[in-house]
Amino acid sequence: MAVTLRPGNAGSNHAGDHIEVLRRAIAQIPAAHRNHLLVRADGAGATHQLLNWLTALGQVRGRRVEYSVGFPTKNTAVTSAIARLPVTVWTPAVTAGGDIREHAQVAEITGLLDLTGWPDGMRVIVRREHPHPGAQLSLFEAADGYRYQAFATNTRIGQLGFLEARHRAHARVEDRIKAAKDTGLGRLPSQEWAINCAWVQIAAVAADLIAWLQLLALDGDLAQAEPKLLRFRMLHVPARLTRGARRRRLRIPNCWPWAAEIVKAFRRIMIIPAPT
Repeated sequence: MAVTLRPGNAGSNHAGDHIEVLRRAIAQIPAAHRNHLLVRADGAGATHQLLNWLTALGQVRGRRVEYSVGFPTKNTAVTSAIARLPVTVWTPAVTAGGDIREHAQVAEITGLLDLTGWPDGMRVIVRREHPHPGAQLSLFEAADGYRYQAFATNTRIGQLGFLEARHRAHARVEDRIKAAKDTGLGRLPSQEWAINCAWVQIAAVAADLIAWLQLLALDGDLAQAEPKLLRFRMLHVPARLTRGARRRRLRIPNCWPWAAEIVKAFRRIMIIPAPT
């Protein structure tokens, strides 16, 4: 919905850039659907400026804005709070489908932290799980063999396991970033800032078109295909555009292995009602 080009020396925790991208993204959401928003981010979003801005945004009458952002665990205050948690407060974590996530538990440490300066109503929730083979642990984590991750949220209701699974689901954005890089963001064409800014916006449009094409018109393998595979099977088809009887026709070779899927996609697109 929104993307911006930043200098190579820009920090990941630049709250001003985060707010600008969010403002542009929210502006594209139809007004009727802005009343309840959920903003998720990784640890770069755990800044006072960003969370204060989101909190103020949610104080507009008739609007509710919730956030779920990664929270740093490698500091003394958080590790001390985790160490003081009784064993009995840890509850099972769940998967995105609601099933029990094996060898993973969640607990809340809000009451054990000094959150002065952070927005009112912010909660901090921690997940622990046995690390994957080869994972590097901090000295604190190596002591008990668990890997810890935390996030902050202002959502007041819901089981901890659900809130943690909801936060973890934001990782699917990594797939979109990967697809965007394969669609043009991976390489900038020029040393000129203005040219690269235009390139970034065009690449974002291309990524959006591919995402909507897969969502609305494709199924099976093509609906999950990476941009490179989609280009090979569908976008690079040796078709011809012909004209006759005041009509235009797209002629696809019958020998093309995915011709039927392409025709089916066109039919699905054509039956989409026109906006009024």
